[in-house]
Amino acid sequence: MNPGSPFPTRRHFLRAAGAYLALPLLGRAADKLPPRRLLAIHVPLGMMPHFFFPKAGEPSSPYLDLLAAHRGQFTVFSGLSHPGVDGNHHAGQCFLTGAPHPGQPTFRNSLSLDQLAAETLGLDTRFPSLAVSVRKGEHYADSIAVSRSGVVLPSETSAEKLYRRLFVAGTADEKAAAMRRIEAGGSVLDLILDKAKRLEKSTAAEDRARLDQYFQSVRELEGRLQCNMEWENRPKPKVDYPQPKDIADANEVIARSKLMFDLIRLALQTDSTRVVTLSLSTFSVVPHVPGVKSETHGLTHHGNEPEKIAELRKIEESQMTAFGDLLKDFQSVNETGGTMLDHTQELYGSCLGNANSHSNQNLPLILAGGGFKHGKHLTFDTQNNTPMANLFVNMLQDLGAETDSFGSSTGTLAGLDSRA
Repeated sequence: MNPGSPFPTRRHFLRAAGAYLALPLLGRAADKLPPRRLLAIHVPLGMMPHFFFPKAGEPSSPYLDLLAAHRGQFTVFSGLSHPGVDGNHHAGQCFLTGAPHPGQPTFRNSLSLDQLAAETLGLDTRFPSLAVSVRKGEHYADSIAVSRSGVVLPSETSAEKLYRRLFVAGTADEKAAAMRRIEAGGSVLDLILDKAKRLEKSTAAEDRARLDQYFQSVRELEGRLQCNMEWENRPKPKVDYPQPKDIADANEVIARSKLMFDLIRLALQTDSTRVVTLSLSTFSVVPHVPGVKSETHGLTHHGNEPEKIAELRKIEESQMTAFGDLLKDFQSVNETGGTMLDHTQELYGSCLGNANSHSNQNLPLILAGGGFKHGKHLTFDTQNNTPMANLFVNMLQDLGAETDSFGSSTGTLAGLDSRA
């Protein structure tokens, strides 16, 4: 080791720190208590409001009828949105953040719900969080996970690669190569910090905030490097599920979604992670759904033409049915004190309230599972919306995060009660 060089010193420190930080038993074998979990699902093109929201005095709607078997296990909301979040499709990247005015040149995103939850839930797992997406090409909001420094975290689109990351042990050569990449990352951080600290001495006061944000990003990376070192040599869980093959046809959007649902369930069930985000994009695809022959985005701008509405309804009904199947799968897994659904918050919705008019108001939202009393339709002012971030505060508190605010929140959401 060269005492004059900072690079080996940081690598040595990261490795040594891992030796003194004993991780809890995987699978919570010590106490048999199921962990709290979060799954957030975003459908970028939204849902037609007149089929999603219950009409006044009615308990359900055509879309919610498809979830009738789980009516007591979810809550639907009307009159929620993110104040200041506009920009039509650009709003998707703010689904879990609420950062205002996306699409503007000066826009800077902020910490997402899942990443704050991961700071509480993800310390004991191989992956503090997972970002996954089903999509064709690059579009808006391909990932809805955003770091503290406002950087969108890349999402995994390959079911094969996700399965290998979760459940397939690498060869000795692959592990050695991975460790070299991790250590190389430590060296790069040394160089960056050295230059940044020298720059800090001559930085004007008005630039200090920006530099502090930069240091925060570096600290986030350092934490990930240390965790990666700890987990690299630990065995991965074994599952009774064969390695899947990616579905090449992007138009098989429902089948691809269900495949990702399976892998997400396994990731949570094996406690490989406790926080997952999933973006289900139907941009640029003609879904293989009976009766559908047109591209989805074009259908969302239906102009109230009955034929287009009928096609789009078939697509959205297929998506809602797939979500119902996901709820059923989570409900079928028994755990101490309930089921996997009871211990997993599942948020399903969109940052488009009405894709036909590009409205970002009155967002379609469902919260299933977790520690809440469900079976309700909570209604708020559909013209002067309540901040969606109020819902996030309820969710974070139930997940164990010690916070009474998030983003644009004005408190907790009235009517959403915890079972505890």
